[in-house]
Amino acid sequence: MMKCKEATQLLSEKLDRPLATKEKVSLAMHTAICSPCRQFGKQMEEMREISKRYIKGKDATTK
Repeated sequence: MMKCKEATQLLSEKLDRPLATKEKVSLAMHTAICSPCRQFGKQMEEMREISKRYIKGKDATTK
């Protein structure tokens, strides 16, 4: 069984690269039973979206 440390690492890497099938399956199994890791994944995705919106807004004001 995957440990939380490994899961959070993969949740972070998932934002930057496609995960291998084995990684996806292991991560899905872990997050299905681990609500803290599930929440961490949601927070990482939210932070990515907030950062994108911030950069877009900043680009619009610098032109």
